[in-house]
Amino acid sequence: MRALRWLVATVDVGKKEGNDGCLVKLNYLDFKTNYTGSSYLENHPGIKVGGQNINNLRYADDTVLIAENKDLQKFLNIVEEESRKKGLELNSKMTEVMVISRKQESPKCDIFINEVKLKQTEKFKYLGPIISNDGKTNREISARTAQAKINFQKMKTILTNKHISIETRKRALQCYIEPVLMYGCEAWKISKQIQNKLEATEMWFLRRMLWIPWTAKKTNESVLNEANKRRSLVRTTRKRQATYLGHVMRRGKLEHLVTTEKFEGKRSRGRQREKIMDGLATWLGTGKVLDTLTAVKDRDLLRDMIANAYKQGT
Repeated sequence: MRALRWLVATVDVGKKEGNDGCLVKLNYLDFKTNYTGSSYLENHPGIKVGGQNINNLRYADDTVLIAENKDLQKFLNIVEEESRKKGLELNSKMTEVMVISRKQESPKCDIFINEVKLKQTEKFKYLGPIISNDGKTNREISARTAQAKINFQKMKTILTNKHISIETRKRALQCYIEPVLMYGCEAWKISKQIQNKLEATEMWFLRRMLWIPWTAKKTNESVLNEANKRRSLVRTTRKRQATYLGHVMRRGKLEHLVTTEKFEGKRSRGRQREKIMDGLATWLGTGKVLDTLTAVKDRDLLRDMIANAYKQGT
């Protein structure tokens, strides 16, 4: 993460007249088509990645504006003005501001819509995953873990049913519970702490499926042997990350640019954070990030590398 702060505003656009949701989305999409390609929006300062300016993310009526601290208010004013020309207005109650920073205490950011100060948040959801102001994925992984455990409890009568074979129940776990836990795992950074958390979650599932209370004092290895299973969550996460990296590198679009190019600005002081690519290079056995980026472009080579790494375990 850069030392330079990024300011992110999630913008919710609604119809000025109280219409239903479908019309709101249709009018907003028409509004977006008419003006968002204009030079005054596309060329507005955002963040530079490999010389390319990135200042917004858009999916249907969910929009994120990205700018440095001095530019976000101007950017938001432009969107507000153009929205008003199309008969739309920004909903200040549904719009939030977030500062992404490595500092323990997030810097204050005063952004206004129609003289109404926007709420500054530490996290928000965008298309499912949680984006945090520290740039980490720990909160997202914790939320995914909690949701997976809730879904497990909802299916408890099946997953803990002794009249159903353990193999069938493991397949049900893999089909209905693990996808909830691993949604968006391609963007996770697997630190040692996160690896331990995922492994503990995996054992939480198995101990309840086998009716093993904590008072039994059985080791994790004995539980795995009884379930006839190897640890797989971390390996599966790495596999999906490597597969997705191959798609990104071969496609050569914006994701490729973000993955391979550097952000403009100075590096922050102190020890640099470990990146996803560092963990993948170690897992795939290439050792260096540059060698990994080159190797994943070859589909057959990537399949062999993933198969070997998956077989060897974490």
